[in-house]
Amino acid sequence: MRNLLFIFLIFSSFISRSQTGGEHVFALLDLNFNARSAALGGDFISVRDQDVNLAVLNPSMINNKMKTGLGLNQALLPSGINYGMVAYGQQTKFGLIVPHIRYVSYGEFRRTDITGADMGSFTPFECIAGVGYGKSLNPRISVGANVNLIYSQLEAYSSFGTGVDLSGTYTHENENLYVTALVKNAGIQWKGYIKDQRASLPTEFQMAVSYKLNHAPFRFSLLAHHLNKWDITYNDPNLKPTLDPLTGDTIPVPVAGFGEKLARHFTYQMEILVSKNIHLRMGFDYHKRQEMKLESRPGISGFSFGTGLYFKRISVDYGFVINSRAGFTNLLTLSTQLSKWRK
Repeated sequence: MRNLLFIFLIFSSFISRSQTGGEHVFALLDLNFNARSAALGGDFISVRDQDVNLAVLNPSMINNKMKTGLGLNQALLPSGINYGMVAYGQQTKFGLIVPHIRYVSYGEFRRTDITGADMGSFTPFECIAGVGYGKSLNPRISVGANVNLIYSQLEAYSSFGTGVDLSGTYTHENENLYVTALVKNAGIQWKGYIKDQRASLPTEFQMAVSYKLNHAPFRFSLLAHHLNKWDITYNDPNLKPTLDPLTGDTIPVPVAGFGEKLARHFTYQMEILVSKNIHLRMGFDYHKRQEMKLESRPGISGFSFGTGLYFKRISVDYGFVINSRAGFTNLLTLSTQLSKWRK
């Protein structure tokens, strides 16, 4: 495990210039595509079970329980915008692989010229086609990798790129404790929207730990994200120092302190295993809250909730993400194992 973490730390040092938003391409790589992860605040990477959708987030979690597993995921959004994912666990002679497709359709837009004359419509579209492979090195340590092909078509502009996810997971002997290290979205934009202009992918280094209490139906998880960049706060370049009208003293532009910068790196996740068939979930992403909340009415921005219903042949997961009072996201996931439907 020590050697595995060393490899991840060395690799992350080469990607320390990655940004958290607005300065990279293919933002769809950071979307929550499955309801279970979304309900837990996003990037739920520290549990190993039969959920094939989690393999897309963390390929080192791929295991034989995912064989013939099929996951159908869909976000429910207004204005004709929608995104979703399909994932499947396929057995091969090399082991189990999990191919998947993620897509985003932004709805219909009107195209006009500089005078405002209508010139028809267009539908921006982006997609990711990927495949993941995981392998257990021993009963405690597993590793995995995803390779993703990324395509984006925005009106007359198109772009193509490749991304790779690398992960490793330590599993305690009683399977109540998991520790994961993950490098996600390491790659390159091969073709830019504008000729000879390319940008970086939203590369990120994460670590997570998950612990299930032995005698209580609670599983707690802690995700540390954007570990390759210490300061992920946003500083408005347009803000200038002001003067106190009473004293005439200069009031500097507010800057986040050590505690604020540290807190933004953590997402808190909890599952309540009410029974074998019913799971309740809640997550809190402090960074998302600070970035998305309305200053006058912050509400419970950054929180997310959801539930999982598990039946004999099919499971249903629902996630509700509160971005701010101005908007929220609903996600629905249907999962099954096709082998259970065969006689």
